[in-house]
Amino acid sequence: MAKRSAPEVNAGSMADIAFLLLIFFLVTTTIETDSGLNRKLPPMEDQVDPPIIRQKNIFTVLVSKNDQLLVEEELAEIKDLRSLAAEFLDNGGGVGDEACDYCQGKRDETSSDNPDKAIISLKSDRETSYKVYIAVQNELVAAYNELRNREFLRLNPNLGVNYVEAQKKYDDPRTSEDDREELKPKLDVVKKMYPQKLSEAESTSKSS
Repeated sequence: MAKRSAPEVNAGSMADIAFLLLIFFLVTTTIETDSGLNRKLPPMEDQVDPPIIRQKNIFTVLVSKNDQLLVEEELAEIKDLRSLAAEFLDNGGGVGDEACDYCQGKRDETSSDNPDKAIISLKSDRETSYKVYIAVQNELVAAYNELRNREFLRLNPNLGVNYVEAQKKYDDPRTSEDDREELKPKLDVVKKMYPQKLSEAESTSKSS
């Protein structure tokens, strides 16, 4: 009886199929990257002596290793941080050359003189959770944007957009150069009215 031979499997196209699958997954797979925090460093300036900063113009925010929030040495909730920071920035307690004619705050003499003098000092512990740290950062930046939105709408009522929306449009590469040139001076005016002076102190060393 003749020995029956096993049928051969044609594997000649397996390499082509594997190569096509590899290309398919490379094209369709999205890889998320951590873009970090959107911050711009201030330009370098030649200063012989550091400026004198009054304590009332510094708004201190401390995040402990237990994710507790201290605002001006008092316990606070993250949900209240934006309004507290905005109240400090918009206080307008200065007089004379330091007066703020567009501020709508309480004009408390013990708080900030004007937005240009106001500084927010953020200090966190090295054991502070990343989630809370980012949440605090977002609320502080939102306080600036809230005030900038108000003034942008007041100064440019016919544009129909607030500061955040206008800045987003300006940063969009699809925006025409004519529109960018129109938006830039309007954005710069509001940024000068409420300059973002957010200082991050060195993190507290880990306790032994």
